[in-house]
Amino acid sequence: MRIHDITMPLSADLPVYPEDPPIVIEPWNRIANGDHANLSRLTFGSHSGTHIDPPRHFSDFGMTVDEIPLELLIGKARVVEITGTKEIGRKELEHLPVRGAERLLLKTGNSRLWQEKGFRTDYAALTLEGAQYLREIGVKLVGIDYLSIEAFDGDGEVHRTLLNGGIVVIEGLNLTDVDHGEYQLICLPLKIKDGDGAPVRALLVGAGAEGGITEPGFDPHTSRWPLA
Repeated sequence: MRIHDITMPLSADLPVYPEDPPIVIEPWNRIANGDHANLSRLTFGSHSGTHIDPPRHFSDFGMTVDEIPLELLIGKARVVEITGTKEIGRKELEHLPVRGAERLLLKTGNSRLWQEKGFRTDYAALTLEGAQYLREIGVKLVGIDYLSIEAFDGDGEVHRTLLNGGIVVIEGLNLTDVDHGEYQLICLPLKIKDGDGAPVRALLVGAGAEGGITEPGFDPHTSRWPLA
């Protein structure tokens, strides 16, 4: 069984979306200073690093992160690779094996951006037309390999189209060493009460195009998850 950790480690060096809180990890107690144990204080925004967007991110009345069914976050997932474009729309998606995938992860040229310091505004992102297409074909979860699924100059409409259409969003994935193909996704967010988002630990189990899923997977439910 091969396990891919597709989570970016939280650190002060990790880029954050402009105007989001910085990531600060500082010592609180240290054995070297005479304390009984090591303890750190963590400060970061709810959309830092590899994280999940529930409907509450763009609606005061939407489902919160602690209300997302775990069945949605664990199950068969498909990784597709999209290179050579910064705008992922209907035309680009129609040429890829995205139909029939309830959980879809977009591997783009963004994966190389994790090797650079600071936030980049020229990342590849989903267009409004692309978001509408994912709703049409029944996708329930979509992930991408940078800090936003929407272009930097977007007005939030891509997010609202996905979230209000029953599609949860995972952002900040690291798909650098992941081949395209079928996997089992395990994505567990911090259980923050009434949370508008939360960091996640995301894993893919399987070999992708090299051999598919290595073990029988969780059988995902087929009904759409409700919106509050």
